[in-house]
Amino acid sequence: MSGFHAVVLAAGQGTRMKSALPKVLHPLAGLPLVSHVMRAAFQAGASECSLVVGPESEGQFAAVLENPALPAKLFVQSERLGTAHAVLAARNAFTESNPAIVLYGDTPLITSARIEQVLRALNSGADVVVLGFVTETPAGYGRLVTGNGSELLAIREEKDATDEERLITLCNSGIMAFRAGLLPSLLDGIGNENKAGEYYLTDAVAIARERHLSVAYEIADEDEVRGVNNRAQLSEAEGVIQTRLRKNAMDGGATLLAPGAVTLCHDTVIGQDVLIEPNVFFGPGVTIENGVTIKGFCHIEGAHIEEGAVVGPFARLRPNTRIGAGARVGNFVEIKEATLGAEVKVNHLTYIGDAEVGVNANIGAGTITCNYDGFRKHRIEIGADAFVGSNSSLVAPVRVGEGAYIGSGSVITKDVPPGALAVSRSPQTNHDQWAARQKARMSGARNTAKPAESAAKPGKDDPS
Repeated sequence: MSGFHAVVLAAGQGTRMKSALPKVLHPLAGLPLVSHVMRAAFQAGASECSLVVGPESEGQFAAVLENPALPAKLFVQSERLGTAHAVLAARNAFTESNPAIVLYGDTPLITSARIEQVLRALNSGADVVVLGFVTETPAGYGRLVTGNGSELLAIREEKDATDEERLITLCNSGIMAFRAGLLPSLLDGIGNENKAGEYYLTDAVAIARERHLSVAYEIADEDEVRGVNNRAQLSEAEGVIQTRLRKNAMDGGATLLAPGAVTLCHDTVIGQDVLIEPNVFFGPGVTIENGVTIKGFCHIEGAHIEEGAVVGPFARLRPNTRIGAGARVGNFVEIKEATLGAEVKVNHLTYIGDAEVGVNANIGAGTITCNYDGFRKHRIEIGADAFVGSNSSLVAPVRVGEGAYIGSGSVITKDVPPGALAVSRSPQTNHDQWAARQKARMSGARNTAKPAESAAKPGKDDPS
């Protein structure tokens, strides 16, 4: 499908979220709710997108609008007077040549496939298409009153429904599509003669039928159109999208030993024959190539892990990290803004930041790169085949040459030439018999204290 206008309504206050952040900007799998909706629209072939937000909230949507993959024009609904009034805010963006679909920023689980289904119904001759869903708990939703085939007769709000209509389990999701050029004229016909004094987009169905236009409906899975209005519903939506992401990863050839204990991000890329153990968290911007093993209890964001590498357990990879093919990153290792070449080993209790580590280098336990001087970050280079002994500190900026050795416990503040041994620590001194003398001294001190302690205790002839 291509060449349609997506209008995404995002002006709701979301007071039930109890947050200073607009409801639709809360993250779901690392992406704002509204961005999920916009992405589905563009994946379905939208040629343009209008984002309608509430008054005084434009600035909070800056990050959403800066996403080059989701270009949109921002429109402000100056007063919150209903869904039709919100769509009217974007009226100047409508064209005569493209159909329009109205989506909601708080229904982030809608898929591109479902949007395409609605648009196909338009292409099949319908003038208006409403997306519905079937639920066992229809209370509170508007009901879709249907006729023959896919014909929609009316949308009946629950308060206006008859007892018979309230038994209907086919409900209104709010998502509606309109053939090219039709939406402006329908909006002009919508009034606010109701108790709330608001303009409801659902009234477009009745107006269309009065004009003898074709009104149809399509059905979505309930999960796809569920709204997010509070923190509990946000958590439920997170569960749904995580299930989708995990399934996609496993369908793509990855093994998740305990899928429910792995948290993925909306943009996590996972190759084939990847093994992910339990309790692993992926933030934005992670790519995992084929044959990688991620052991348990790792936290990874903004990292690229090349083929055959092993990470964890208990490792943290921070943004702008690249782990080379076959490299080993072990327990309690933190890496950020660093590149590790192929077959590098960083196995224990180490921090590598702002660094370039050459192929086949070995970084001993307890090593840290001192990359921050209190004002600026500095780079460290460790050459191929270098060996850094345990408990060493590399003070940036510094370069360790290829094949160089760093003695354990060293503090390196100057460049180390290729193939050289660098040792920087205080000379060891041994004091003969010190331990025996110290033991005797401490033993004597304890014996001297005992009589005083005994005199202080009452005896059997002590009148006290």
